Amino acid sequence: MSISNLRTEYRGGQLSEQTASHDPIEQFARWFDEAQAAAVRDVNAMSLATASRDGRPCTRIVLLKAFDACGFVFYTNYLSRKGRELQDNPLACALFFWGELERQVRIEGTVSRVSAEESDRYFAQRPLDAQLGAWASPQSEPIAGRAELEERLNGVRSRFSQQAAPPRPPHWGGYRIEPARIEFWQGGAARLHDRLLYVRESGGWRQSRLAP
Repeated sequence: MSISNLRTEYRGGQLSEQTASHDPIEQFARWFDEAQAAAVRDVNAMSLATASRDGRPCTRIVLLKAFDACGFVFYTNYLSRKGRELQDNPLACALFFWGELERQVRIEGTVSRVSAEESDRYFAQRPLDAQLGAWASPQSEPIAGRAELEERLNGVRSRFSQQAAPPRPPHWGGYRIEPARIEFWQGGAARLHDRLLYVRESGGWRQSRLAP
């Protein structure tokens, strides 16, 4: 079959102004809970788009680890490509796609590091191998091969072998996206999708409908 003929016919779910929450964080929590109940795989996976100082874009999948009225939190290596881009250009867009429910959520906003205490708490609850991997991997930097990475991991494992758990690396921690715009997309029949956009204004959020 030609790629041009590949398409999904949506079942025609609806998202209306009457049923959607006036608070996009509450609406996100509602949809997130429904995605979990539907056993969506990697429900907290989101595509994160950043851009360099000169506007060159890059996107990758990261995992959402917390959200509340203050924003959406993920963790990574501060020295990675995304970390360097966020240092130079602290704006990002995150996209969730829950295909089983024919839904997307797009979040745009400014990004800042979470506190060291918040990063420490999250790092302490990670599995040991994930903690060691954060020390071993020079994320986004060229390496000679897989053997080099495994050698680095073995070195880190030996370095911290006398400790119950390694501390958080100083180059690793969390970021919070403080949303300025949040859009909810529900697939609809005949490609007449529902799109509700929330834009932050002083004192609250303004909701509007976008054409599909």
